[in-house]
Amino acid sequence: MCINHTDRRGFFKAAAAAGIAVAGVSAMAAPAAAHERTLPLGEKVALTNVRIFDGDQVTFPRTVVIDNGRIGISSLGARRIDCGGAMLLPGLIDAHIHLRDVNTLHALAGSGVTTGLDMASFPPSLVDSLRGLPGLTDIRSAGAPAVAPGSPQSQIPTFPADAVLTGPEQATQFVRSRIAEGSDYIKIIIDEPGLSPETIKAVTTAAHSAGKLVMAHATSTATVVRALDADVDMIHHVPMDSPLSASVAARYVSTGTVAVPTLTMMEGFGNLGIPGMDYAAAEGSVAALRRAGARILAGTDANLTPGIPVQPPYGTSLHHELELLVHAGLSHREALRATTSLPAQAFGLPDRGAIRIGNRADLVLIDGDPLADITATRSVRRVWVGGVEYTPTPA
Repeated sequence: MCINHTDRRGFFKAAAAAGIAVAGVSAMAAPAAAHERTLPLGEKVALTNVRIFDGDQVTFPRTVVIDNGRIGISSLGARRIDCGGAMLLPGLIDAHIHLRDVNTLHALAGSGVTTGLDMASFPPSLVDSLRGLPGLTDIRSAGAPAVAPGSPQSQIPTFPADAVLTGPEQATQFVRSRIAEGSDYIKIIIDEPGLSPETIKAVTTAAHSAGKLVMAHATSTATVVRALDADVDMIHHVPMDSPLSASVAARYVSTGTVAVPTLTMMEGFGNLGIPGMDYAAAEGSVAALRRAGARILAGTDANLTPGIPVQPPYGTSLHHELELLVHAGLSHREALRATTSLPAQAFGLPDRGAIRIGNRADLVLIDGDPLADITATRSVRRVWVGGVEYTPTPA
């Protein structure tokens, strides 16, 4: 059954109000995307003497079973690994990356990032070549974003011509083309000057009619308001010209819009000394969103895009992002949720984000307690992606 845009938002709001962890829905009940490959049949493993972050607190030591790529029930016949009281987290999710090549996936997996949500990559063959690789980070992608004529993206020689929109009449075909190419969600670049409000709204409407979430790039107060007016699902980045006001932050909550601040990228641009790009404004915006009760996800904007002056490294930058979110006012618990259960819910990935029977065995074993010290997430000991333990490539 397809949940339409309005029902989807209502579903997550109702689930949150009732205290239901949407990410805990059994993977058996969720239809797989057409391009998603079956998890490989891996070794049955029992991780013993391991503490678990359950989305709220850390449990006493217990056993977690990895069985054919999923979290299993019985440890009978499993190879046992004594974790010595270390902590097990759900696989981390980076809600904003830009794919480059298979080395991207190795860097992500090695840092415990088991799901990467790409926010602009092309051609489609690149994205397809990186999907479903056993033991490497699982990905989703927006494909090519909608941009305005004359934008920096439109000047890239390989950028698809049908993603450069001159008016709202092109919106439906743009969305159809992205879906045909396999895009998992739709992205719009909202800049000043840029796409008209009518075009932004038309793309959003066409995407929602097709059952796709809409991501908006917005880095100023004016473009954030434009994104909210268009009823997008998620706004990536936060303003660097001035902090979001309480009233604008409240609109995220009233509309169900999700925030992906990418503070790592904002910090990088703030360090360049460009007039009008103040990292304090970005941090203040996150604080305002947190006070308002908005859903905030961890995303880094990790990239190796030529010509971009700030290139956060894949994987390790997510740990920095969590530290920046805590510094901006999120609790350690909220920061951990921002990279586990919340992005799984927001992106409709019910088989991950929590360590529950039937979920994908996306797991990160770490030393320390990130509820006491968020930097503990950096102490990655072992990683499993879809039940396959990540093995670094030989140097």
